[in-house]
Amino acid sequence: PPICAATWHQRVMAALPDLRLILLVGGAAQRWHLGAKGGVTETVASWRSHAPRVFPLPHPSWRNTGWLKRNPWFERDLLPVLRQKVSEALA
Repeated sequence: PPICAATWHQRVMAALPDLRLILLVGGAAQRWHLGAKGGVTETVASWRSHAPRVFPLPHPSWRNTGWLKRNPWFERDLLPVLRQKVSEALA
């Protein structure tokens, strides 16, 4: 909920100054961090403009099966790069 972001966002980000990777999962996170005006698909499709530190992602849900089928670029293009960045961030 927006009250959580308003209450905790600044404190959490201040406590984690050396974040190497930020995953923005879902529309609310994308609007909060990026000021995204479009929908999730549009924002996720523009992932290259935010990478390599920030990755907008769709919310993981069994309901996204149709979305994944309609957007094959997500698994083909974005996920390999994201996997690499996660690996680097954890190293």
